[in-house]
Formats: sequence, C-alpha cells, structure tokens
Amino acid sequence: MTTVVLVHGLWVTPRSWENWIAHYEAKGVRVVAPAYPGFEVEVESLRENPDIIARLTVPETVDHLASVIQAEPTPPIIMGHSFGGVLTQLLLAKGLGSAGAVINSAPTEGVRVNPLSQARSLFPALKNPANRHRAVGFTPEEFHYAFTNTLTEEQSREVWERYAIAAPGHWVWEYGLFANFKPGHQDTWVDYDADRAPLLFIGGEKDHIMPPSVNKSNAKHYKNSPALTEYHEFAGRDHWTCGAPGWEAVADYALDWAIKHAR
Repeated sequence: MTTVVLVHGLWVTPRSWENWIAHYEAKGVRVVAPAYPGFEVEVESLRENPDIIARLTVPETVDHLASVIQAEPTPPIIMGHSFGGVLTQLLLAKGLGSAGAVINSAPTEGVRVNPLSQARSLFPALKNPANRHRAVGFTPEEFHYAFTNTLTEEQSREVWERYAIAAPGHWVWEYGLFANFKPGHQDTWVDYDADRAPLLFIGGEKDHIMPPSVNKSNAKHYKNSPALTEYHEFAGRDHWTCGAPGWEAVADYALDWAIKHAR
C-alpha cells in the first residue's frame, strides 16, 4: 500500500489537509498528516493559547517529522504545502521518503527571488521587530490577500475561520525575506547538489505569498543534483490551492507524479 505523509505549512494545522486525506484514502492510499510539535490540538485551542507557536523551532519540527517518517515500514511519499514544502525538502535531504511533492513551497536558503506580492503578504509579520518573539496571525483581510485571493471575501472568511492560526514570528523573520542576508547557513539550508528522492514543485499562477517565480527559482537550485526535479504550474490558482475549488486536480497530479517516480 502506498503511504503519503502530508506536511502542513504556517498559519494552518493538519486540518488544512482534511479534503486530501479523504480523497487519497478513497483511492486506497494510507495517509499520515502529522502536526508540528505541540500543534496536535484543535485550531481553536491554538488560537486561545499560541505560546507553543511562538516557541517552536525549525530543527525540532524537522526532527519530529523525521521520527514519524522513520517509523513507517517503507519509505513514504512526502508532500508539503507552503513552509511544509521547506520541511519536505529538508526531510528529503536527510535521505527520507521515496518521492516528494511541494505545493506553493516557501523557499529554502539561497533562493533570492522576492516578488512584491510576497513582501506585501508577509508585511503583517515583518512590520514590527517585536514579532520575532511572538506568534503572528493574519486578519481576515490579510489572509484574503496572502492565501485566498482567488476567492470571494465571504469564501475567504469561511476558510480563515476554519483553518487559520498564528505562525512563529521568528520563522518569518529568520527564513523569510531576510534569510539570505545572514552569514553562514541557516536552518533551511539544503545541499542542492546531493542525491535524494525525486522532487516535484507545484506552483500556482495567482499565488501572492509564494508566487511561481519563487518555486521556479527553488527548483532550479537543484540543477546539479543527480536526482529528478520537476516543476509544474497550475493556472489561476492561489496559495490556498489545496483547498480552493478544483483542489482535486492538484492532489491527483501530485500523487500520480510521486507514484510514477518513487524510488
């Protein structure tokens, strides 16, 4: 049986994968959707007590996800959305997984493409240096621009109410627009030239927070790797591509590609 591990991104929890889980399970696929450490509670609880969000680090999150994957009897397919795409790349770099797919991925270290819409999307977290030490959320209006810009205001509000939480402010500061201005390697650095499982990048044409140019640049960084790396773009899709109408096409493409190329 094929196993898929789904890694969620920032500002959401594993609940964001609920449609994909049911869709894949209906195809006979076993699905594991782990939370970040401490995120195992419901969205509503994290909103009430975001302290665990503010304290979370990338290394402990990678170690936690690695332990989940290593507990599987056979290497699973790993899929990540947004910052979950960064975590997926870090996990593949550790030699984990049979194949990977990253959807609207945040960039790993060294990707220097920073479109204006990305800066505007991240501005709520970056506008105050004190946010480095806080859990920072989006207002419904900010979420609409960054995540759900192809939806109506009413549709976006429904998504925000069901899924949105805060994100660790220091993740946005340390690994966002300013990551490449620091000396030495950061927690999101990968060896782009190393071998690893095949990796698919999926971009959304209308994505504001992680536009196609970011994902294309990230994929090109692997050009010297002996491992397969491909990029595919879906027209008209925003950052909420895993939940916006038509998400099934994205889910099916990612799964079919990963099964075809899994090693």
